[in-house]
Formats: sequence, structure tokens, C-alpha cells
Amino acid sequence: MNLTVSKRNNVRCLGHGEKVLVFAHGFGCDQYIWDNIAPAFETKYRVVLFDYVGSGRSDKKAYSKERYGTLHGYKQDLIELCDALGLKNIVFIGHSVSSMIGALAAIERPDLIKNLIMIAPSAHYLNEPGYHGGFERADIEGMLEMLETDYKGWAKYLAPVVLKNADRPEFAEEFERLLCSNDPAIMKQFAEATFLSDVRDDLQLVAVPTLILQMQNDAIAPVEAVAFVHSRIRDSELVRIEGEGHNPHVSHSEETIEKILDYLKKV
Repeated sequence: MNLTVSKRNNVRCLGHGEKVLVFAHGFGCDQYIWDNIAPAFETKYRVVLFDYVGSGRSDKKAYSKERYGTLHGYKQDLIELCDALGLKNIVFIGHSVSSMIGALAAIERPDLIKNLIMIAPSAHYLNEPGYHGGFERADIEGMLEMLETDYKGWAKYLAPVVLKNADRPEFAEEFERLLCSNDPAIMKQFAEATFLSDVRDDLQLVAVPTLILQMQNDAIAPVEAVAFVHSRIRDSELVRIEGEGHNPHVSHSEETIEKILDYLKKV
């Protein structure tokens, strides 16, 4: 393994098996968001976990405003990680914005990714004529301003909106703590790269089989946005998870594991 990349992205390799599963966290998270999911795959699969530069326990000194100003910088993290580990034909499991990062990597380097599994994906978060992304531009601008001026207040507001499941407040509380552990300046730029991105035209170039997992009442990736992703990726399957919110791997981990395992049996 390339030790520079391993340290930069805090890479962990677990489990056994020929087939490799690479789990990629979403905005504001780190690899430990998969703690309820990853162990279920370690007996049959090789599991790779990592943090994008700027998140979790990655090497913050490697962060660059120029590189990570768009999703392509995070895509390069993924590609360089796969090359450093000598990985080919992986199953990439990405949550939220990582779904699009994985899609971009699959387009650029089809040798690396055999299958994509997208959890709560959205190709564009802004409402446009004929397209429902879920947010008006003023919503995004207000969020970015709050993120800059009152980071802890922003985290406290965002966590329950993302997690839903009001009957289990511990999920939102843990997510709030996770958000607060990050560098506010880096998170602001990651938020801009995420919520102002537009990957809609790229989706038709995705040529690998794709599983799309969707939850109801998702404030970040509404039903219409997820359906759009499904409609644009030719070889994609849409599967719904019973429940609400944006993080089924946290709030509905057992069902998420079940859906992923069912898919893996077929590929």
C-alpha cells in the first residue's frame, strides 16, 4: 500500500474475500458512520474504509482549496486510493454526495468499479424548471451563511433535519457531535462543492450496474431527485427502505445490510 495515501485518507482494510467493497461517507461524516454496517460484510468480503481529505482523521495538512473546490477533487481521492491498494472491479458503496463522487470515478476509470451502490443520491440539489432538487438557491445560501457565522448552531439545526426519526433522538445527537468535530472552514467548502454541484448530465455516461437505495421523507435527497438518478443511469435498480431520513445506514442499518447483501448475491 502507498503509505502516503493510506495516511492521507486514514485507510482501513478489514475482512476477507476476493470481492472488495469500498465504503465512502457523505458530507459532514467520516468512515465511522459505517460502524453499524461494515462488520456485517467482513466475513465474506474485503472491506475498505477511508476519510476524504478534510474529514474525520484524514491528514488535514493535505487539504487544498483548489483541489477540493469541486467534487472532482474527492473523486481523485477515491481513484488514488484504489490505485494505491491495487484495487480493480470494486463494489463502491457511497452515501449521499459520495454516490456522485463514485459515479464520476466510474466514468473516468471504469476499470476500478464493477458496481455502484448509491444510498440517498442526488445529482443536483437546487430546484430548476422541470427538476425538483429540494432546495431553492436562497435555502443553500442561507445554510452556507449560517455554517460560516454559527457553525455549532448550524450543526444543531441540521442534524435532526437529516436524521429524522424523532422517536430516536440519539441518532441526531450523534450526528451533531460528528459535524461539530470537523473544521468549519473545510466543511463550508465541502458544503459548497456538494450543494452547488450538478452531475445530471454525467449520469448518462455511467456504464456500470447500479443499486439505488431510497428512504422516504428525505430532506436532502427527495423522492424526485432520487428518481431522476434512477432514470438517467441505464443499468440501475431502485430499492426502497422502509423508514424516513437521509442516513439509513445509521437509522435502519439492518434493512440496509439486507438490501445490499441481496444485491451482492446477484453481481
